Amino acid sequence: MPRFRYRAFSEDGSFVEQEVTYPSHELLISELQQKGFAIVEVQQLEEKKKERSWSFEIPLFGGVKDRDISIFCRQLGTMINAGVNIIDAINILAEQLPNKQLSNAGKEVAKMVSEGMSLSAAMRRFPKVFPDLVVNLAKVGEETGNLDTALIRSADYYEKMAMIKSKIKSASFYPIFVVVIATIIVTGILYYLVPTFAELYKSLGGELPLPTQMLVNASNALRNNLVLIISSIVLFSAVFRLLYKNNYAFRKSVHAFSLKVPKMGELVLKSSMAKFARTMATLFASGVSLDRAFDIAGQVTGNVIIKEAVDRAKKSVIEGKPMYASLEETGIFPKLVIAMVRVGEDTGRLDEMLDTIARFYEDEFDRAVEGMIKLIEPALMVFIGGIVGLILIALYLPIFKMGELIKG
Repeated sequence: MPRFRYRAFSEDGSFVEQEVTYPSHELLISELQQKGFAIVEVQQLEEKKKERSWSFEIPLFGGVKDRDISIFCRQLGTMINAGVNIIDAINILAEQLPNKQLSNAGKEVAKMVSEGMSLSAAMRRFPKVFPDLVVNLAKVGEETGNLDTALIRSADYYEKMAMIKSKIKSASFYPIFVVVIATIIVTGILYYLVPTFAELYKSLGGELPLPTQMLVNASNALRNNLVLIISSIVLFSAVFRLLYKNNYAFRKSVHAFSLKVPKMGELVLKSSMAKFARTMATLFASGVSLDRAFDIAGQVTGNVIIKEAVDRAKKSVIEGKPMYASLEETGIFPKLVIAMVRVGEDTGRLDEMLDTIARFYEDEFDRAVEGMIKLIEPALMVFIGGIVGLILIALYLPIFKMGELIKG
């Protein structure tokens, strides 16, 4: 994190000059203003290149998962509800958490809170550990005196998110695993088995059938260019990952393509709708401002196209349009979502309708995942079996024409 030096006058008129570590210039100014400081100067300090701090702020392997956040928030909320002092509660949790990054951040948060900082402000210092949703709910909970309830809501939310992501992983793991194993098997056949048969048929003389000759040519190409092929695959993967991470236009095109792929597009849309509705329902019910709720909901959808649609809807809502009309204008949100949001706005029960939408799309997503797995399993078996079968037929075809193959 960058370091800043600020000079300011406190509420009692005393002059304060201090160096602090903070995520951004804007957040530091915002917090100083909230504390009633009259800011004279805020200056970002240059980082020392030779002295690198290997503290808790550097992300550790694995990061902080949704389930880790859920456990932390639920236990913290439960302990606060039971009357445990918040500083003691965080310290107790930090000692027990298996995730070291979350544990270290928790200890620092407890220290900051003991020095007079609010929980939400302390959490905001660690954006790679505590997501915006948790920070915003904690802030609302502090303002309303319902911090324990806000933390439990955060726990429920991230538990749902963890379930959705787990479903996505389970749906993608099987086909990826099968394809990788099949690729290894086919590569092994081409690299080791085919050359043996090729030498045998070559010693007999004669002309090989076309399928067998094509198989031998493929085997020779693989053996002669194996390093080049592997290097190309690694290079392509690295370039793709780099572009996906750093090039917005490329990432947008990938996400747009994913929405158009049959079955996959349906799965992506249902997953995004479930995340959007669940986030909006949680934040709206907790009293977070609608524009901030839109910002966070757009970030968690996981798809650039849908995020842009959420941003456009947010702009329309800020301009005074109803939420259902703003969502409809984007052309992305299904009619069911628009209809239920409209009912929620008309009846003043928008948070309940959003929760209903979330539960509906979570159930739909579960069914879509199960259906896709049932469809993929036989399709993959037929595809892989077909490839291996064609290879074996091409490999043994000359045996059936042994008389023609042997030159008298």
